[in-house]
Amino acid sequence: MTEKIRVRYAPSPTGHLHIGNARTAIFNWLFARHYHGQFIIRIEDTDLARNVVGGEKSQLDNLSWLGVDWDEGPDKADPKYAPYRQTERAAQGIYKKYIDQLLASGQAYKSYKTEDTLKAEREAQTAAHQAPHYVYEYAGMDTQQIQAAQATDEAAGLKAVVRFRVPEDHDYDWQDIVKGKVKINSKEIGGDWVIQKADGMPTYNFAVVIDDHLMDITHVLRGDDHVSNTPKQLMVYEALGWQAPKFGHMALIIKAETGKKLSKRDEDTLQFIEQYRELGYLPEAMFNFIGLLGWSPVGENEIFTREQFKDMFDETRFTKANAKFDAKKLAWVNNQWMRSEKNKVMPQLISELVKAGLVTQTQADQQADYLAKIIEIAGVDGIKATSEISALATYPFFKLHEITDADQRSWLDTDDGKKVAAAFANKIEALTTDDFSADKIMEIIRSLQAELAIKGRALWNPIRLITTHEVQGPNLPEILAVMGKGWTLQNIQKTLV
Repeated sequence: MTEKIRVRYAPSPTGHLHIGNARTAIFNWLFARHYHGQFIIRIEDTDLARNVVGGEKSQLDNLSWLGVDWDEGPDKADPKYAPYRQTERAAQGIYKKYIDQLLASGQAYKSYKTEDTLKAEREAQTAAHQAPHYVYEYAGMDTQQIQAAQATDEAAGLKAVVRFRVPEDHDYDWQDIVKGKVKINSKEIGGDWVIQKADGMPTYNFAVVIDDHLMDITHVLRGDDHVSNTPKQLMVYEALGWQAPKFGHMALIIKAETGKKLSKRDEDTLQFIEQYRELGYLPEAMFNFIGLLGWSPVGENEIFTREQFKDMFDETRFTKANAKFDAKKLAWVNNQWMRSEKNKVMPQLISELVKAGLVTQTQADQQADYLAKIIEIAGVDGIKATSEISALATYPFFKLHEITDADQRSWLDTDDGKKVAAAFANKIEALTTDDFSADKIMEIIRSLQAELAIKGRALWNPIRLITTHEVQGPNLPEILAVMGKGWTLQNIQKTLV
């Protein structure tokens, strides 16, 4: 690609970073980085009622956590394109200039219809089995009549919105990067639409055109749910005599279990980056998983680094079929990354032990190697997120359960159980501290099997109970070796009293 690429991710600070929005940011970032272009962050904050405190910070913090950086944005302003928040751009009159231009040319007009009037019109259209559409309020009037009607409405204290006058029976078509040829007729738009709200703020579909043009955006990659917005934006480009960027609308993300669109209101599925971050998912894994939602690499491999994604990115490999959000697949991807980056992730795993109150931060700092061994034995390879390690490591490494009455009767009160427990205790006590290793402990257990002619659960369960108080768990010799002779003997002595 020879042209200079400039793409943008333009979140609204109305909430935390969603999986779908993260995907938009990631693919725009990959597009820019692959072609040595520029990736811009622009904050679309004109919906003042829905903006939340910390919404912008959450977006940017979580993008950074994912490893997505940007060339321009609120914190990296280029004077040629700044500012990067729409409210600030509105305050500078950037949008008003073009709204006034469209009003002057007759391509937009002030509308004074009240919400009650609009509601009544929609109800009448529904009753008549008509598709909802805006009814032009000045039909059949000449310029003087329109001005008189507007003056009357203003005198009555009504506030106006500005609507774009949609051309009749006009086709808007574009060659979509993902979907191919798309054509939508102006009849499907729903009538004249608002470009400036009563509070003076521009609407999304108007402001985005002005911003993309003035910021020299060359390509717009976004979700499939924006397809219906594209004709509105194209008509603004056309009205202002500007060339539109190339559009690409990525496949919808659906739930793998239900086949329904992933909805922010679906509380059964974790959908926000921050939620996975808090659970201990790795940013590399999240980027990897999201990078495969609606895009397919060459070959069968599914684990890639950011650099690999960047190098192999190809916009022709976007898939038209809906992308399946599979939480089990995400867990598998994260597990693969945890396995491959075990040393890197170990501090995070140890911090989970601190968070759970199993060790102090001082102990974590001073005993990192020891705690790493515990985490390894507890079963780090089998977890899907770092937050799961504390539950696995709690017993028997930091706490002991009480031996259940059923286990006591079944394994320790029997003749075989008593023999195994006593013999194991004697042999463990005879071991020197230097000899107290997983291999030596395994030798002892094997020797008991031969000496007592007892094997299987009848051999192992009594030993497990007197040392760990449980009949199941990680590899027993490794547990005892890492916990040490003193810990092991103390548990045996307390159990056999």
